[in-house]
Amino acid sequence: MILKNLSQKTILCSNLKIASTFFDNLFGLLRQSNQGMLFYTRFGIHTFGMTKNIDVLILDKEHKVVKINIGLHHNQLFFWNPKYNIVIELPEGSVNISKTKPGDQLFWAKK
Repeated sequence: MILKNLSQKTILCSNLKIASTFFDNLFGLLRQSNQGMLFYTRFGIHTFGMTKNIDVLILDKEHKVVKINIGLHHNQLFFWNPKYNIVIELPEGSVNISKTKPGDQLFWAKK
């Protein structure tokens, strides 16, 4: 899938995967660090076992960015307001390259 920032008219990720299995949710980008991963969770994420930093976006139900963590280091936890449950993990640098900021509208679809 492709992940677009409609507000900035940029592409965040050309190979976004929606976490659909227990292992996708458990491991996220640990196993596939060259793509983006979309999760539905309210409980935070971890970067235990990762070797690369990642960018993380938290979205509201209308797919607007409400929180950003750029370059989240390995072996860390990241929490946010649990009323938001859409999480996107991206390779480090994706947010800066796409000029994504809070309030931006995102969209994902099949290529």
